[in-house]
Amino acid sequence: MTRFRALRLVATITVGVWCLARVQAAPVSQKPAQKPFTREARLETIRRAQVWMPIRIPSMDLKAGPKDPEGFASGGTVACDFVKHSRGNGATPKFWCATPLDDEIKVRYRERNGHVYAQVAATRLLWALGFGADRAYPVKVLCRNCPPDPWASLEKPQGEPQSILFDPATIDRKMPGNTLETKPDQGWAWKELDLVDEAAGGAPLAQRDALKLLAVFIQHTDTKSGNQRLICLDKRLGKPDNGECAHPFMMIPDLGTTFGHANAFNRDGPGSVNFQNWSQTPIWRNEKKGNGNCIGNLPGSVSGTLDNPPVSEAGRKFLADLLVQLSDTQLHDLFEVARFTRRDPKASIEDWVQAFKRKRDEIVNRTCSS
Repeated sequence: MTRFRALRLVATITVGVWCLARVQAAPVSQKPAQKPFTREARLETIRRAQVWMPIRIPSMDLKAGPKDPEGFASGGTVACDFVKHSRGNGATPKFWCATPLDDEIKVRYRERNGHVYAQVAATRLLWALGFGADRAYPVKVLCRNCPPDPWASLEKPQGEPQSILFDPATIDRKMPGNTLETKPDQGWAWKELDLVDEAAGGAPLAQRDALKLLAVFIQHTDTKSGNQRLICLDKRLGKPDNGECAHPFMMIPDLGTTFGHANAFNRDGPGSVNFQNWSQTPIWRNEKKGNGNCIGNLPGSVSGTLDNPPVSEAGRKFLADLLVQLSDTQLHDLFEVARFTRRDPKASIEDWVQAFKRKRDEIVNRTCSS
C-alpha cells in the first residue's frame, strides 16, 4: 500500500468514526419547542379553559383534605429552618422555611391573622365541590433560627439557634399544574371568565356562573387578578407536552379573605372569618324571590375584579346541586379543621354549620331568569 493510499484510508476511518459518534450522541426524538406564551396565546387558552371537574362530593374528607404526597396532617407539628420573609404582593404575615428534606414551605401565621383560618376552609370547600384551589394545611410550625416575628423583622436571632413554635399556622401548597402567564403574578380578572367559550371547548356558562356565585357565598372579597391563576393540567392528567396546553384550567389560589363580608379595602377584621358579618350577609343583592334577575351580593373592592355578579338560572342550579350533597358531618369537619372557633370564639362550630345551611337555602330556594 502506498503512503498516499494509507493516508486516505486513515482519513476515511476518522470521518466514519466521527459521523458514528454524532449519530449515537443525537437524541432519538426531540421535544417540540415550547411556543412563547403571548397575549394572543393567553386569550386563546382562556377561551378553552375549564373551571370545574366532576367529583364524588359525599365521599370527600374535608377534615383530612386533599390526598397529596407533599401534604401535612391536620393539627400536626412541622419542623423547619427559617429561610426568608418576602412581602411580595401580599399584606398578611407569612414566611418561608425549609424542612429536613430541603423542601421550602410557605407558612401563614399569627393568632389574629384571618388568612390562617379562612384559607383552610375556603380551599377545602372549593376542592370538595370540584372547583380549583390551592391546598392549605392547618398545623403548628416549629421554626429553627426564626425571628420571633418573621413578618416584622428579617433579623435572625444572635447566638445559639432557637426554635420558635408558631401556633396556629397554615402551610400552603399549590394546586398541581403549570402556571400560564405572560408576566409574573398575572392571574386572571373575573371579567375574563366571560371570554371562555363552550363552543371552543371551554367551560359552559352554568359552571362559570356557579363559580361566581360560590365566590359570593364565601364572600371572596380580594378578587384582584393576582389572586386567580390560569394553569395547565396536561402533566397532571398524564398528557404529552407538545408545546401547547390541551387542558387549561382557571382556579383560585388565594382565598384568605373569606367567610366575612366583602369590603372596599379587603380588611382582615370584617372580611376573614367573622361570623356576624358572614351569617348576616344575604346571598342576593335583590331580595325579590320567584322569577327575576339574580344579582350576587358581593360589593367590589378597590383592587377587585368581581362586583355584584349577575347569575343565570343554570349557574344557580348547578351550584345548588353541588352544595346540597354536603352532609352536616362534612360541614362540621370543615369549620372544625379550619379552627374557626379560635378565630371567632363567640360562635360555635354548630353556629357556623347552621349559617352555612341557611345561606345554602337562599341559593336552593331561588329561581332566576335564564
